[in-house]
Amino acid sequence: AVVSTQSGHYGRAEDVVMEVPDENIQRFTVELEFVQCLANPEYLNYLAQHNYFKEEEFVNYLKYLQYWKDPKYARFIKYPQCLQLLELLQEPKFRNELINVPCTRFIQSQQMQHWSHHFRRRANLVNNSAAKKETDGKPEIRMKEEPQS
Repeated sequence: AVVSTQSGHYGRAEDVVMEVPDENIQRFTVELEFVQCLANPEYLNYLAQHNYFKEEEFVNYLKYLQYWKDPKYARFIKYPQCLQLLELLQEPKFRNELINVPCTRFIQSQQMQHWSHHFRRRANLVNNSAAKKETDGKPEIRMKEEPQS
């Protein structure tokens, strides 16, 4: 079967198609959804409070999921910050800190700052690109400054 999705990676909408055996489609979909849930700090706090991070099988599953960092799979991810959090979840100290609500709030605030900066920067790039298109092909007129005596 063919898996096709609309990828919004870094704000670019593109169709992504990948050949996946039929028996693996459900597994692919479930793992994709789970990895993207890791971008939600409140969900990570929930997992910590319910002791999932203390279960060896769950920690091993998080290690296994690192294959999503491979560009062949990462292109399906709409929330790329989940990959950074997946990387951080490999560290026991980080997993232990997630039980604390202030830690969760800090991660959320950092995400919001990142998104705010990203969207502001992207808007500036789009505006600058649009302004450049308006002036393309038109000669730029500059006034020559007269030397002061």
